[in-house]
Amino acid sequence: MPDYVISPPQPVTLPIAGTSALFPVRRVYCIGRNYAAHAIEMGHDPDREPPFFFQKNPDNLDPSGVFPYPTQSHDVHHEAEMLVALASGGTDIAIETALDHVYGYGLALDMTRRDLQGAQKKLGRPWEIGKAFERSAPCGPIHPVAAVGHPDAGAVSLTVNGAVRQSGDLNQMIWKVPEMIAYLSMYFELVAGDIILSGTPSGVGPVERGDEMVMSIDGLGALTVQVI
Repeated sequence: MPDYVISPPQPVTLPIAGTSALFPVRRVYCIGRNYAAHAIEMGHDPDREPPFFFQKNPDNLDPSGVFPYPTQSHDVHHEAEMLVALASGGTDIAIETALDHVYGYGLALDMTRRDLQGAQKKLGRPWEIGKAFERSAPCGPIHPVAAVGHPDAGAVSLTVNGAVRQSGDLNQMIWKVPEMIAYLSMYFELVAGDIILSGTPSGVGPVERGDEMVMSIDGLGALTVQVI
């Protein structure tokens, strides 16, 4: 056994729907402004510009169904996204074969300390303080491709306390899943265990302690998260 000088952290895993199996997570890549209407609501041109990505930490993923309102922020927003889990990877992956690397899909929320992210944007600094905080990515189980196929269309919605906030469709993504995988693989070596969050429709907005968020994507079920 290795002689660790401290106890190594526990591996980050996500459940597989309908089984006791677990998916081990290596990295989490998040694409920004991948729906035109969301780009507009955030003050940007919706034209198809080259994609850009930021990262969350693997242990930001949280399937518990509870989102603790974070410290140092008074403006925390929900962003409903499809989660893409990779079973293999590589570099310079062709768009035509990109989906061969996908293990499955799920639901996730890219929770954002919007006030802190906005301050970083104005200073031209990285976004981690607004994006990669503890438990900032509530998520559901992964549904294997064998069970759900490769969703490329289907309603995406999020309600807060029963009121619809976000409503869109997977077919509105500017950069589709194969393109995201191919683009990322030009700059990173993708491997099994990598996660991609595929962007959010318009309608992002704040939550408060006590709120209940319910996210759904056709074919991938629903995710209920309590803000505490």
